[in-house]
Amino acid sequence: MQMRTRETTEANSIGGENEWEVRPGGMLVQKRDPDGETNRIPPPTIRVRVKYGSVYHEININSTATFGELKKMLTGPTGLHHEDQKLMYKDKVRDSKSYLDVVGVKDRSKMVVVEDPISQERRILEMRKTAKMEKAAKAISDISFEVDRLAGQVSAIESVISKGGKVAEKTLLNVIELLMNQLLKLDGITVDGDVKLQRKMQVKRVQGYVETLDALKVKNSTSSSNGGMPPQSRRTVVADRSQQEAVRATTTTEWEIFDSLAAPTSTTTTTKTTSTSNTMNPIFNWDLI
Repeated sequence: MQMRTRETTEANSIGGENEWEVRPGGMLVQKRDPDGETNRIPPPTIRVRVKYGSVYHEININSTATFGELKKMLTGPTGLHHEDQKLMYKDKVRDSKSYLDVVGVKDRSKMVVVEDPISQERRILEMRKTAKMEKAAKAISDISFEVDRLAGQVSAIESVISKGGKVAEKTLLNVIELLMNQLLKLDGITVDGDVKLQRKMQVKRVQGYVETLDALKVKNSTSSSNGGMPPQSRRTVVADRSQQEAVRATTTTEWEIFDSLAAPTSTTTTTKTTSTSNTMNPIFNWDLI
């Protein structure tokens, strides 16, 4: 505040309060009249003659315009892109940001425009780069759409296997193959900048889905080898079978023991029966008279 007050005081001492003002940057300039700005006469329009090859082109342009604006006006008559033009005035190449009146261009001034091969090559390379970026961005967008569709299949498979169900191995391998194809497409895209970041994000996304399916494939094969039953149930079935085999073996042994014991008893009984029958029917060797 103190410095600005001092500058204002200096301005007042130089030429009066209404003649000078301090700009926001601290520069001391002559005070502008708002009415004068409104009623100021517009700059005159001049006609310049620009030679391209063997042909002169007359262009009407504002005297306070830039050479860049003049180049854009010459695009139609010459057929040259404004960035491919090299505009010369008084045998000197003029910058596109330079003003016509500042360098002394007046009405009926003559200029020469030629094609700038270096600028043209630079522009073509930039156009090719831009087209390549747009093509890569579109390819990544298409891949992202396809990955979204495959992500739904991965979620469905994960839901079935997590609930103890079984998915055909061919289905798992098919989805993995489709994801790997998308990964190969992403590897074939070489870009820079933001598009490169999008490509990297999609690569990580596809790799994550492939890893998930690999884990699900192992879990699915384990469930298939167990007959679709949990490990605890399988152990229970094995135990029941072992118990049944043990009971069957015990029963067989008991019957074998019974048979071995029953055989001598039968022989003894037969012997006793024979003896009894012999006893009850004696044979007499009497001579009959």
